[in-house]
Parts: sequence; structure tokens; C-alpha cells
Amino acid sequence: MNKIGEMIRGVIRRIFGVETEVEMVPSPENIAADYSCNVAMRLTKTLGRPPMEIAEQIAKELGAQKEYEVSVTAPGFINVAFTDDSLLRQFEMGSPDNMEDLSGKTVICEFSDPNPFKVLHVGHLYTSVVGEAISRLHEIAGAKVVRANFGGDVGLHVAKTLYALQDESVDEITIDDIARCYVEGTVAYEESEEARAEITRLNKEIYAINAEDKHGTKLADLYWRGRELSYEYFVNFYDSIGVKFDKFYPESTVAELGLETVRRELENGVYEKSDGAVIFDGEKYGLHKRVFINKEGVPTYEAKDVGLIFTKWNDYKFDRSVVITGNEQKDYMKVVLCSVEQYAPELVERTTHLTHGLVKLPGNVKMSSRKGNFLKAVDVLEMVRDELKAEYGTADEKIVMAAMKYAFLKYKMGGDIVFDVKESVKMTGNSGPYLLYSCVRAKKVLAKIGAGGGGDGEADAMGSGVQLEKTERNLMKKILEWKGELARAVDEMAPHRVATYLYELAQDFSRFYENCQVAGSEREKVRVELVRGFLMIEMIGLGILGIDVPEEM
Repeated sequence: MNKIGEMIRGVIRRIFGVETEVEMVPSPENIAADYSCNVAMRLTKTLGRPPMEIAEQIAKELGAQKEYEVSVTAPGFINVAFTDDSLLRQFEMGSPDNMEDLSGKTVICEFSDPNPFKVLHVGHLYTSVVGEAISRLHEIAGAKVVRANFGGDVGLHVAKTLYALQDESVDEITIDDIARCYVEGTVAYEESEEARAEITRLNKEIYAINAEDKHGTKLADLYWRGRELSYEYFVNFYDSIGVKFDKFYPESTVAELGLETVRRELENGVYEKSDGAVIFDGEKYGLHKRVFINKEGVPTYEAKDVGLIFTKWNDYKFDRSVVITGNEQKDYMKVVLCSVEQYAPELVERTTHLTHGLVKLPGNVKMSSRKGNFLKAVDVLEMVRDELKAEYGTADEKIVMAAMKYAFLKYKMGGDIVFDVKESVKMTGNSGPYLLYSCVRAKKVLAKIGAGGGGDGEADAMGSGVQLEKTERNLMKKILEWKGELARAVDEMAPHRVATYLYELAQDFSRFYENCQVAGSEREKVRVELVRGFLMIEMIGLGILGIDVPEEM
């Protein structure tokens, strides 16, 4: 599709002098072709000519080729049909690889970013799965990827938690106690002036405990134990879902550099004083104002993010920095990056901020960790396990992960998604278990034939003169689209493109499987290669999504 699209684009440039994108899509059933495009209709307004006339001129310029035939259908579609011989040659050679080459490049992917003294919720699970897939997309393009995790081990949320945790025994607190006390402390902060004043005081004291590495007081011991429990909890959970971070950046480790940088650039006029605080006036750039150092001289999240940008640069000299957060951080990050752009534009140029929506359950229930009515990350996995057991009497961990991860990754990043646990575990339809089942089917076909199978007679040889049946042809075409789709997924940092392609490929394989005998047929060689090609691509693609294929289901 990409090759033909580029050819048509070149023809348009040559005969009309116009630059335009050309997107080829599979032809509808009523058109006897493989791929079609509507570019002639889109050019009508620009060129002031009827779409059929434009389409016919493009088709004439492309001309008749041995590899393919070009036709035009109303109201202006350009259609391309490949010959069977052409498809077979491309299949044997492999499709051209036009993927972005990131060899020798260092990419730092920052994602998940939970705060110690809080528990992981479904949003952290989602961004962990997406961030891991985006990291793997960069790796398949040749990049050295550093997976980074940034979280607030100091700040008001810690003070709120420790305010409610002070009566607990240091040696007996658990991560569940921490989650409960965060909610209790938040409620107290919002409803009691006395509690708010005490939490504000605790916040400054906790900063000092961290900065000066203080120990020996009840508050200090609670702080260090709670921090330790939080990171142990994070690492164990990430390990359970197949995510491993190379670097954890607690806020306290970057806060000082952020403070120094903001204070230095305050002198240079980038930041300014306002009511005792230090702000960046984003309104000058069409954004909004934000506080970087508060009246007490404490760095805000903004200053810490400044410190993080420079710390990551000092540590890795990255070629690209990808930061993945929720949509609610979009405007916030615009201000932070705009401020840094005034004195380190090269770092901002290398930084890409990707955002995602909320994860919701059916019924559109709004969840909030602040109020305590949120869905924990571990709860999501338990829901999937329970549903699998109810439906199939088993909960193999590979199937659990496939159901959960694919349910997230099949959606394009940006909008809210609804996680429907019943849909996620189905063995039919657009689900992870369906893709796993397709792979297991392919494995069984190949096992039945054996390593040396594939036939050796002239009747089943791949090469000139073989006439492909419809399901063979469709599966071969879809296999040949893989590298182009993968290249687009890498370029756009879009795991959903991989997921969509794998589902469509599995559908074509299912139709092939239902209509074509493989072992012992006169067309065994062609069909075995199709099964092998399907399985290889599915396993590579699922690997990018962080999904392992079991031997049996």
C-alpha cells in the first residue's frame, strides 16, 4: 500500500504540480482490486476538474505494469490489483522496510509516574502498559531505550498521608494503611483549617527530613518506612505485568537542581517574582501563569519538572525524551516546556509529551484517588482473572495479561477509554485472547506438518504460475502490509496501529484456516509459508504489545 501510494503521489506531483498525501486502503468487495484511494476526489477543488477526469489521468500515467493493473471507478476511485506472481515474489523477498532508523539513538521514555505514599490505580496501569509498548516500538527501530519513572516522594500528598499516619506503629504499617491515610489526610486538609495548618507545617518538616537525611524521630521513621514500602510495592507490581524501569527519579533528587535553575533564570528574566512567589508568565506566550517556587521558598511540581528535564539530560544525553501523562497535564506541561524553551530550546525540541484520557468502567463512573473511590491497578487484574475463571474455568497468567493489555492498547491514545472486562476476555472478536487463540491454532498446524513439511512437488511450488485462492491472497496481502504498518506505528508512537493490524491479520488467518486445508493438500508449500508468515508476525507484534503467546489454550 505504501509503495503504490508513493507512486501515485509522485505522479500527482509530476503532472499537476501538487503535493498531497495518498492513503491506499483495501478495496471494497464490489471492486475487483486489492487497494483503492480517493485522492482524485480530494483534488477536485484544488484543480477545478471532475474527479473521474483526474483519476483517469493519474491511472493513464501509471500505465499498465506486469506487477499490477490500474483501474478507475465512479465517482473517482483509483484502484490497483496485483498479479498473483507479483504477490508471491514480494512474499518470498519480504516487503521493503521503510521504518525510521533509530540505531545509535538514546530514547528516554518516562511513564507511569506514581507518587509514593499513594497506591497504583487503573490510570497508572494503563500508562504503564502504553509506555512499555511505546518503549518497545523505539527498540524495534534500533534505539537504546531508558525506561524512567518520576514520582513525588516529597510534597503535600506526603504530608497529608503522614498527618493521618502518625498514630500508627512504624514497624506495622502496610501499603493499605498508606492508601487509607492519604484519603483521611486529604479530607482533613479540605475540611479543617487546623488540620490544613498542621499539614502545611508537616510539609516543610518532611522536606527537611528528606534533604538532610534525618532519622530518629517518629515522623522521620514513618516517612522513610512509607517511602520504602511504596517503592517495594511499585517494583513488585511492575514485575507482575512485565514492566521493568531502568531509573526511578524521586522528586527529592531533582528538586534542588530545579530550584537552582529557576532561581538562575529568574535573574535572567525568564521567571519573575509575584506576591512572594516565583512564577512563569505563560500568558505572554498564549498559555497561563504558573508558580514554580511558592512563598515559603519550596519548589512546586513545575520546578521539579524543570529539574527532571536537566537531570535526564545530564544522565543520558538523550536524542529523544518521551513523557507520557494524562490529558489533565497537557496545559501544565506546555507551560513548563515553554519556560525551559527560553534558555534550553534544544532540550524542548527533543522532548515529546504524549497524553491519554481516563480509564472508565462501563456506566461512566468517575473515580478519584483523592476521594478513595478509585479502582486499584491490582483490582483490574483480579477482575480479569475472575472473569476468565467464570467463563473458561482457568486463568492462565499469559491470557490474563493479554486480555488486560490488549484491551488498553487497541485504543488510540488521547481519548477516554472504557475497560469492559467481559469484552476483554472473549475468545472471539477484537480481544487479546482471540489473538492468542489464532497463534495457538497456527502452532498446531505447523506442529502437525513438522519442521521439514511444506511439500516438494511442482504442483505446490511457490513461484510463477501459481493461482492464489481468495483467502490465500487476502492473507498474503495482509502479511505484506506488516512492515509498512509497523513503520507508521514507530513514526507516530502509536501502539494501537500494531493492535489493529494484528486483529485484522488474525481475521484473515481465521478465514484462511476455515477454508484451506494445509497438511497433505496439493498446495501445502504455499499454505505452510502463509501460516509461518502469519505466526511470525503475530508473535513479533504481540511482543511489542508486551504479550506472550502460550503453547496451548
